Amino acid sequence: MDAERPGGARGEDPPGGAATCKGPLPDKVLEGIRLFNARAFFEQHEALEEAWLAEPGPVRDLYRGILQIGVGFYHLERQNFRGARNLLTYGMDRLAPFEPSCRGVDVRSLRAAALRCRDELERLGRERVADFDMDLIPRVRVHEPVQVASKQGGSQTSAASVNPKG
Repeated sequence: MDAERPGGARGEDPPGGAATCKGPLPDKVLEGIRLFNARAFFEQHEALEEAWLAEPGPVRDLYRGILQIGVGFYHLERQNFRGARNLLTYGMDRLAPFEPSCRGVDVRSLRAAALRCRDELERLGRERVADFDMDLIPRVRVHEPVQVASKQGGSQTSAASVNPKG
């Protein structure tokens, strides 16, 4: 199986076909992922929303899915049980067609970690949302090297600073 082809064991093609997952990540997506990994969830929303709205192709759902998972964690930080549960679910659902990875983003691990968080949130329930272990919040992994879209219209290889070690 091609590691860059979404669908994984389900054998599904991503919306728009396998070519959707070829190519570089725009700078705004890399910035959004960096902010997500820094747990700046409000700010990651702003960067990823800009990329999502600017992208005419089906890969926009990749960006929107990451955004929604980040917004779920934003709600979790504010102890908004319903908002956290719903946005984690929406994001996981939106990312499903892009498994196992797309444009270097490790979609499978992000979805699995978001599912663990949602399950833990539901186990705790609305009354104990404040007891959620924030150390469970994942980071978005980007395989190195990742192709980064340049402003000059080409692409360049970058050792993705969005992939923290550890």
